[in-house]
Amino acid sequence: MSDEISWSPSMMVEVTLKEPDDFLKVRETLTRIGVASRKEKKLYQSCHILHKKGKYYIVHFKELFALDGKPSNMTKNDVQRRHRIARLLSDWGLIGVVAPVDDVELAPLNQIKVLSYKDKGEWSLESKYNIGKKKQPVESLSS
Repeated sequence: MSDEISWSPSMMVEVTLKEPDDFLKVRETLTRIGVASRKEKKLYQSCHILHKKGKYYIVHFKELFALDGKPSNMTKNDVQRRHRIARLLSDWGLIGVVAPVDDVELAPLNQIKVLSYKDKGEWSLESKYNIGKKKQPVESLSS
């Protein structure tokens, strides 16, 4: 199912927060939402909250790679998963979505694993992107 899309930053999902400390609640909650390997009890985080120029966005980790100028193969399903996760956060009252998406743009719930806070200790939480943490030095800063 390689339905790769041509991604642009304008496709990011802008969200609003009720309180400034909701950022930390959303960030922690997103560590417990993603794609699960039930056999290994690993959860791969799908989305992150990004704060840029006074605005907040729920972004798929592949969007963060694209924003960094790294190769990214964002698919329609990645977008649908991001939309589903944003909808869940909105339904739970953690965020407001600036431009809500149509239901047809949502991935089915069975494609996403949501760990309860009490169960998170039993799982290995994996992130494929770390905001603000450099894993290795950039080879060349001139481009």
